[in-house]
Amino acid sequence: MTETVLEISNLAVTFDTPDGDVEAVKGVSFQIKQGECLGIVGESGSGKSQTFLAAFGLTSANARVSGSVKFQGREVLGLPRRELDQVRGRHVAFVFQDPLTALTPHLTIETQMGEVLEHHFKVTGEAARERCIEWLERVRIPEAARRLTQYPHELSGGMRQRVMIGMAMMAEPALLIADEPTTALDATVQAQVLDLIEDLQKDTNAAVALITHDMGVIARMAQRVAVMRRGEVVETGTVQEIFSAPKADYTKMLLKAVPRIDGERYVPLDPPEAGAPILKVEDVRVTFPVKVKSSSLFGANKPLRAVDGVSFKLNAGETLGIVGESGCGKSTLARAVVQLLPRNAGDVTFLGRNLLPSEREAIRQSRKDLQIVFQDPLASLDPRMTLGSSIAEPLLAFEPTLTRDEREERVKAMMTQVGLDPDLINRYPHELSGGQNQRVGVARAMILRPKLVVCDEAVSALDVSIQAQILKLLADLQREYKTSFLFISHDLAVVREISHNVLVLYLGRAVEYGPAEVILRDPRHPYTKALLAAAPTPDPDVARNKPRVRLVGDLPSPLDTRAPLRFLKSRIIDDPDAVQYRPQWIEVGPGHYVAEHDPASVAA
Repeated sequence: MTETVLEISNLAVTFDTPDGDVEAVKGVSFQIKQGECLGIVGESGSGKSQTFLAAFGLTSANARVSGSVKFQGREVLGLPRRELDQVRGRHVAFVFQDPLTALTPHLTIETQMGEVLEHHFKVTGEAARERCIEWLERVRIPEAARRLTQYPHELSGGMRQRVMIGMAMMAEPALLIADEPTTALDATVQAQVLDLIEDLQKDTNAAVALITHDMGVIARMAQRVAVMRRGEVVETGTVQEIFSAPKADYTKMLLKAVPRIDGERYVPLDPPEAGAPILKVEDVRVTFPVKVKSSSLFGANKPLRAVDGVSFKLNAGETLGIVGESGCGKSTLARAVVQLLPRNAGDVTFLGRNLLPSEREAIRQSRKDLQIVFQDPLASLDPRMTLGSSIAEPLLAFEPTLTRDEREERVKAMMTQVGLDPDLINRYPHELSGGQNQRVGVARAMILRPKLVVCDEAVSALDVSIQAQILKLLADLQREYKTSFLFISHDLAVVREISHNVLVLYLGRAVEYGPAEVILRDPRHPYTKALLAAAPTPDPDVARNKPRVRLVGDLPSPLDTRAPLRFLKSRIIDDPDAVQYRPQWIEVGPGHYVAEHDPASVAA
């Protein structure tokens, strides 16, 4: 019989707070067997992470924990720290959501990995170094020996996450607890990390607890699923049972809210208005000088081409989805369009007027019709201002003749429209949830009824149910005001829900453009195919059997002029500073354009 690695029975976690006791976990019970992946799914605040932190003595000092936690048949709840330290890191390993904060910033990768070997195996020196290199290679980090000497901030997000997995797995633990290991990663990097966890699990026969709110990741990885809500397990079952015949209403709601690349949209879209476009972007370029090492005393500057000649048009009432991995220029392009960043070349024509960087007053006046909603609502709202003041601020700038009562009336009407209780008008951002704060950001952007709104990863940090509400809200506001949206995201399923057309960027250049349904059903460029193949699918059978198209390695350096020609290597001049060939656009269907590429430019 398969050994039960972890058995949690009636676990409860209560926190003492100034406002009284808060029950974070309420009588949770489940077990994980050897070689099995249990997916623990639920929205933020459901108690997923606290369950496992409490099980292995990692809660804060104000927590009271009761129940039973048996690891390999041994009760570990309440063990002294000295004994727990022999279990944690050696037999039980954690991979946390944000590797940049989980890794020590002032220690090299070698020092941090070496600590594991020294503490649990008494291995040091050259033997430890060789073991570290071996594990960095196993987690597919190129130039492993060189990476050992680097610090966490010198690695990409995907590399940092792989270092965390390497550190966790190098002791070959019996249980790996992966807490949202892919939430902050691009789709292609996420797919690589999930492949890695899957392969290491097969190699070591470890049990895996996969904590996530992403049903697509659960469908791909888990054999069994536990659904949590408000500190309780509301449903457990095999992954097929949960996805095909969910019993709990909460599970049904979660599955219904998940955006899908295939299937029906849950957000109905009206067609954009015909006629002249309200926005024309022609050959826009944004370059940043980056200091690089050189023989010169003061170093040398090299241009980083963040946006390298991008063009598109946008009609009234149209949403253009801009997709691509981190560092491809999505946000830089959007900020250049709304004049928050100076462009080095190209034209931006808005409502028939070319917005020149020198015409500051004209740009200031255009702000009334150009608004932006940022990714992190808590960071983009002033913590010292009430919600009412934040939403009313654009009115103070552009409609100064309004009286205080008129402004308050407009703000309350807007709050109602975006699904916020007007009674919250005097609350502060820290008193609201993430979804409520994002609605405040939307209300602030829409209160002037602008012609164009940029949504920069506006729903990526939200739970799926809140995400679905915000997407529907944007579609409703677009229908009422005929507002155009530039919708930036690395999630193709979300882009499909809200977008009429899609623009795919790779290292500052557009590689494919066309109707959303066409591009996501029949992608032509290798990069678009790789993004689609990497996107999680909330269907276990489809997720495990769909063809894998994988890009080899990480995103190359944008400082190298050869990098944007990754898919047209036959035209590369082998010089990182040379002026390279620019791929031509090819029309492959009505309104569907793709950049030139070599036929065999993706590793399958």
